[in-house]
Amino acid sequence: MKVPFRPSESPVVYVFRGGSGAGQDINQHSYEYDKDWRRCHGRRLCTRSGCPGRRYGARLRTCVLFGDEEKIKSVLASEGCPAERFGIVATTEVIEMGDHPAKAFQAKADSSITVGFGYLAKGAVDGFASAGSTGAMMVGSMYAVKPIEGVVRPTISSIVPTIAGRPALLLDVGLNVDCKPEVLAQYGLIGSIYAEAVLGIERPRVAVLNIGEEETKGNAQTKATYELLKAESRINFVGNVEGSYLFSGKVADVIVCDGFVGNTALKMAEGLYRINTALGCRNAFWDAMNYENVGGTPVLGVNAPVIIGHGCSSPQAIRSMILSTEQVIKADLTAKLQRAFQN
Repeated sequence: MKVPFRPSESPVVYVFRGGSGAGQDINQHSYEYDKDWRRCHGRRLCTRSGCPGRRYGARLRTCVLFGDEEKIKSVLASEGCPAERFGIVATTEVIEMGDHPAKAFQAKADSSITVGFGYLAKGAVDGFASAGSTGAMMVGSMYAVKPIEGVVRPTISSIVPTIAGRPALLLDVGLNVDCKPEVLAQYGLIGSIYAEAVLGIERPRVAVLNIGEEETKGNAQTKATYELLKAESRINFVGNVEGSYLFSGKVADVIVCDGFVGNTALKMAEGLYRINTALGCRNAFWDAMNYENVGGTPVLGVNAPVIIGHGCSSPQAIRSMILSTEQVIKADLTAKLQRAFQN
């Protein structure tokens, strides 16, 4: 396959916009998000003020699109955006949302996600972002770029706002619903590195989400996790944090829990955001709860930057996803995690 950019240009990110399945950003425009995709990847992302691939100081990065080349160029032309601003890699297949992720990833070798992960694994792109099939993205993360040696289970996290005015990190938020204490202890270290490298929080406070702040509270899982994190000298462990302090910013910057608890907490917060928005309650805290301002969540603990966006992402969310990918790459997060697990 011909690559329309030179390796020396150091392309930074594969941007994928999902409709009903992987690759439908370009190959099939069957959902209402078609117009959103056009606005996002047209004027919003391709102008000098909006395209995140244009601002890297002396080193110009390239945003790479994988999909139907003819349709990509047609959409860009309709928005008055020169195709030369992007790297374009032609693909012909689509991983649908109804496809089995692992089987489709192998069977549809020329799908946007499969080809994109191939480029990421070879180092042809520095980061990979997608709002397509989450299952296929996780398959690629686990089998194409693979977990960092020493990491038992990679995780996904969510940045949550606090009334203190700085973000906190909640992990896991749904990837691993059953976690052994050893896995949760690793999440404390992974989250601490992420919070410092990407969020810019110096000596982030790490806590276990629990039903009480006392050391003796909780179930067998949280008690054992508490002991392991207390013995981890590389993090600033502050003990337990109750759910009522999750968004306060007063106790912790990194909140550790299994994916069942984390996803439940996250969905509750998303529901409250929608309710407050419908009731006309607007302020800086609730605005920061809007997923569109984050755009995507990184898969933490794998050997390359991978960002997964929401399947119904708006133009603002896609833009935020691209900028999040840029942020993770510039922070050199993967290398920092790899170094942490060398011992």
